[in-house]
Amino acid sequence: MPVDIEEGAIFIADAHYPDHGEKFLKILEDVDKNRLETKQLFLMGDIFNLLFGYSQYIKSFVQDAIDLLQKLSTKIDIYYIEGNHDFCLKDIFPNIKIYAIEEQPVKFKLNNQDIYLSHGDRYKTSFIYGIYTKLIRNKTIIRLLLPFEKTIIDHIFKKLRKKNICGKIKNFEKIIESILEKYPKESLIVEGHFHQNRLFKNYISLPSLACQKKVAIVKNGKILISNL
Repeated sequence: MPVDIEEGAIFIADAHYPDHGEKFLKILEDVDKNRLETKQLFLMGDIFNLLFGYSQYIKSFVQDAIDLLQKLSTKIDIYYIEGNHDFCLKDIFPNIKIYAIEEQPVKFKLNNQDIYLSHGDRYKTSFIYGIYTKLIRNKTIIRLLLPFEKTIIDHIFKKLRKKNICGKIKNFEKIIESILEKYPKESLIVEGHFHQNRLFKNYISLPSLACQKKVAIVKNGKILISNL
């Protein structure tokens, strides 16, 4: 049975922590200290600029956030929709419900309406991107590269820190239309990935915490954009 999304649920997408500000950590601290009350936290992918399992070195960049999420996972329900920057996370977050790209979209319920959650890179991608996503998530490949992990990860981080991630996508409505074809018409689709902060028909493109500095929160039974 689909899980019910409750009043006050918080959705965070594309924080790209730690390279794009401290707001993500501040939100977690506020929830931990009960300055911000919620029973459910939805992490909609690319929460970290780069994080994957099987590597101790990569976790050292974001250990503070990992520890805080671990702590929060014993207090509230956390659902993590993996993105293209954070994947293979089940060993890192044993108490958090993790959804890999193959399990997305994930069906939830909000006031008896079907809500489908996805990071956003499941459908609107190329064939080459599909192959790439499988390769980078392959446990054997990751472990074979572990002897070179510091060099590889340092190089990736250097490139990511120079990347402009906050641009407006032209003709974004056409992209949304092609995504909506994959879903039942009466459902609500909620995705991150695109950093656009747009509502179009029954599709919510979540704001990027790194770019728009906003999240989404359930108020009066509706998913609304918020500055918290």
